[in-house]
Formats: sequence, structure tokens, C-alpha cells
Amino acid sequence: MIAGMLLAWTVRSIFHDRQQSDGILLIAIVVASLPLLAELIAEIAKRNFSVDVLAALSIGSAIAFDEYWVAAIVILMLSGGKALEQYATKRASSTLGALARRMPNTAHRVDTNGAQSEISADSIRPEDTLVVYPHELCPVDGVVIRGDGSMDESYLTGEPFLISKAPGAAVLSGAVNGNSALTIRATRVAADSRYAKIVEVLYASEKNRPKMRRLGDRLGAWYTPAAVAIALLSWGMTGEPERFLAVLVIATPCPLLLAIPIAVIGAISIAARRGIIVKDPAILERITSCTTLIVDKTGTLTYGKPSLTEIVCAGSWPRRTILQLSAAIEQYSKHPLAAAVLSAAREANIVLPPAEDVLELPGHGMSAHIDNHLVVLTGRDKLPPQVANHLGEVAPGLECVVLIDGELAGLMRFRDEPRSESGPFLRHIVSHHAFESTVLLSGDRVSEVASFARRMGIAQLHGGASPEDKVAIVRDLTRRHRTLYIGDGINDAPAMMNATAGVALGVNSDITSEAAGAVVLQSSLASIDELIHIGSRMKRIALTSAVGGIFLSVVGMGASAWGLLKPIEGALLQEAIDLLAILNSLRIILPVKEIGDFTMPAQAEDGRQHTQAVAAPHSV
Repeated sequence: MIAGMLLAWTVRSIFHDRQQSDGILLIAIVVASLPLLAELIAEIAKRNFSVDVLAALSIGSAIAFDEYWVAAIVILMLSGGKALEQYATKRASSTLGALARRMPNTAHRVDTNGAQSEISADSIRPEDTLVVYPHELCPVDGVVIRGDGSMDESYLTGEPFLISKAPGAAVLSGAVNGNSALTIRATRVAADSRYAKIVEVLYASEKNRPKMRRLGDRLGAWYTPAAVAIALLSWGMTGEPERFLAVLVIATPCPLLLAIPIAVIGAISIAARRGIIVKDPAILERITSCTTLIVDKTGTLTYGKPSLTEIVCAGSWPRRTILQLSAAIEQYSKHPLAAAVLSAAREANIVLPPAEDVLELPGHGMSAHIDNHLVVLTGRDKLPPQVANHLGEVAPGLECVVLIDGELAGLMRFRDEPRSESGPFLRHIVSHHAFESTVLLSGDRVSEVASFARRMGIAQLHGGASPEDKVAIVRDLTRRHRTLYIGDGINDAPAMMNATAGVALGVNSDITSEAAGAVVLQSSLASIDELIHIGSRMKRIALTSAVGGIFLSVVGMGASAWGLLKPIEGALLQEAIDLLAILNSLRIILPVKEIGDFTMPAQAEDGRQHTQAVAAPHSV
């Protein structure tokens, strides 16, 4: 802004001829204002009279009244504000680019002679035989025909566990293969596979992403016509066009163009220091007005790892012995529940005896001889009906049946435990941030989701939801309420983009991170509370700067209308108003004692208490 006066002074110093210098300055003004005029015409066509309209009128009036240096100052003020706003709203990377990086592009096809060749994923046809190497992405939906191993399908299903794969097991495109190569038979073309469908939904969500008017535009909706009316009234009553220009110059809303972006940039930097990456600055405003929380379960409210929660004795063997024998055999397994059993044994300081004749058949369990006892770990569905009936009803979750010497010894139950902060956080966000309801939305089994919801005190829940289901549910909720979606997996990304505000917890998936308005790097729910407070403080300071600056500008407009200020004096006064508004916005970067007010209750510090669990079969 001060640079505008320096520019005019420089031009006139080089060209002593006033007419020549004004001509050169006019050319520069016209060239610089062309993009503004094009945007202005588009805005007027949409009947959107934003603050840019007022700035354009100021430029046009200054040119009409031969006040070229005034027009130059307004252009510099406007372009500076837009540059700051674009910087604040620039995304670090593209959601669709992240999708392309993870999309399976190639596959290894096996012909009838057993020879392998690399082909594009688009060339896969149903009934093709493919080899998926260790740690590769599965390129298409199919069925395992050779090999034993496991796949991580958490990106797609939301389930937190590795899924064992043996001949006959189904595989999903986009799943990450484990340590063993698998030969599969394709059942669909790549375009119809599960991962491709998620990509399709995400593309559609990107196109239909809700738009939000700038905060400055909403304030300018009434400010712009009021300023023009005052300017016209002063001209009409006095017949002095200079008053019209003076009113418009001081009315040019630099507090809206500069103060708000500066507050946003400051809030983004504060969030970054707290381990929160703000991808879409609009979330800082949106998140403060949300009233419905939509939250994923696995990896968001839970740790994403199963833990042993209960050992049910079915015979004369004590719990400690069942755990000891089970851990002795599980130390040779890569099954996702093995780590939970071994962890429980370590916590109980149990010494593991050696195991012999260890045998593991994926989908059927394990067996071994330990201390002259034959120990078998299997699933309920592998037992004779008369034996399985002694276990009672199947509960949601995971379970493992323990047989010793052919007799039913007990049942181990597992659960993906809630984070220690989940319950307190859900209660805090309702009591301290005006959230009226919480919705649990998960791809897990309905029974498991219902059980978990009861533990968390969540009344509204949707279990067994596919990515497409999640999008439909979130869209419906967002039509009726302002929604905040918190999730962590690829299956959350399309739904997240249809919420009013979306936050990705952790960096498990770059696709989810790109779809979210903000990413919490440390997977801490407490950071969500901090983000809400940062957004609230940003909004409060931005509004103070904007409304305060507008108030001072209105006072200046009145003085200009009465003839107390000339255009040059109005420009100087506007410079002072701008400076005050900017300094006020910079308050956001000043250190504060506490950003959030969420604290963990003492009784919630241990997040892995072994409570009564609900369960489902160990075997796959």
C-alpha cells in the first residue's frame, strides 16, 4: 500500500512530464487490472457483490477522475490481499494425485504354460491367473488358488487385522500382500474391483465437494452496497465527484482483504507447531460451527491392534496354564492374534516352555506338543457341534478356542481396545464445544460396532458400512447439520470429503490425508480439541480485525462524504486502518499458556484395561 505511493513517486521522478508519466502509469494500471475486471464480470454475472466489486469501482473511479496513483494503490492493496489468501488456501498436494500413486497399475499374469509376464492392470480379465508378490498391492479382486499367507485389508475394510489367505480365500484389490507370494484367479476386471470403486466414489466426491463463501465475502455482502450508496449520496447531494472518489478509496476493504488471510496464515503455523497440518484453511472456520460429530471406530477411537481381554475356562485347566501353553505355540505364528497372546504372557511374567511338532494350517489353526500335551488353537467353527455348544453364544469380536489333549480347555477373547482418551474426548467435545450428537460410522461388523458404541456411550451408529454407504450417510447428515468427520483409513476418504469438515487422524494413508481438511500427525484425539480452539481463536481475531477495520472505514466514509477528507487524505487514513487491522491479526501468533482445554481424567490414563470382551472366531 505504501509501495503504491512509492511507485507513483518513482514514475514521476523518472518522467518529469506529468502527462507522460500519467500515461505510463495508466498503461500499468490497465494491464494489472485486467484479471480483476474479468473476475469482477464473472462475480456480477453470479449476482455476487463481494468486496472485490468495491475495489474495482474504486479503481475505475480513480481512472475516470485522473487520480491514477490512487488507482495504483488500490490495485496493490487488492493484489496483496489475494496473494495472501491464495497462499493460505493452497493445498500442499492433490487428493487425486495421491490416489494415482497408490492405484495398482501392473500385475503378473501366468499363462497356461506357467510362464509369467507383466501386464497393465487394465488388461486383466476374469479367470486370469495372477501372482501377487510379497508386499505388493493386489491388482484386482480374486480368489487364492495357491499359497498361504496374509493380507492387510485395513485400507479398504476398516478392519484392523491382517487377514490370513489360503486356497479358496477371497482377496480384494488394493490390499497389501504379506510375506508370502500368492497365486490368485481374477474374478473381476480392474475397473469393477473394490479399490477402483472407492476411487470412483472419491472422484465423484471431489467434484461435488461443498463450496464455502469466504468470510470476507459474507461481510462484504452488506458492506459493499452500503459504501456505494454513501458515495453516490455524497456526490448527488454536493455535486462534487471528488467526494465520491474519496468515499470509495477509504471504503476499499483492505481489512477484509489482508487482515483475514494474515489471521488464517498465523493459525496454520500454530497448528503446524502442534503437529496438525492444515490442508484446507476453510476448516479453521468450519470446525467451530460443527454440531454433529461423525467418527470412525478402528484406528480412530481404537488403537487398531487386538489385545487379549478375557480367558474363559471350559474345563479343569487354570487360566494361567491356558495362557502359558497358548503363548508357547503362538510364538511360532504370524497370525494377528499371536502378538496379543504373547504380550499378555509377558505382562503376566510367564516363562514359555518349548514346543515341538508345531503345525499351522491357515484357516484351521495351530497345533504343537508342549510338556507332553497336545495343544491345539483353532476356531469355533472347526469344532464338532456338541463341543461348540459348550462355548455359549457367539459374541462380536475375535476369539480363539484352546484344546488340550483333545478336550476343550478354554476360550481366549480379543478386542481392539478403545484409546484411553476416546471416552473422555467424546464427552468433552459434547460438553465444551456445542456438539449436539455423535455418530459412530464403521465398516466393522454390526454387532461389534453396537457393542463398542455402548461402551463409548454413543447412541447413533452405523455398522457394516461400505465406502459408498458412508458417503450416503454423511451426505444425509450434512444436509441437516454441520458435520465434523474424523477417520484414518482409505475407506473414510470419500465420506470425509462430503462432511462440513474432515480431519484425518495419523498418516496411515496419504489418500485420507489429502481428502481431509486437516491431518493430526500424532494420532491424538486431544489435537482435535486444539484444532477447534485454534479455529475459534482465528475466527475471533479475524472478525475483530475485519469488523473493527470496517467500522473505522465507515467513520472515514462519513468524514469523506462531509468533505472533511480528500482522496489523498482518505488513502492515508486507509493506510492507518490497514496497519491497525494487520497488527491485530498478528496477535494470533503471540504465545498463549494453553491452546486446548481437554485433559485426560486420572482414571482414563490406562487405555488397555482388560474388561469383559465380546468376540468372534479366531480362524479365517
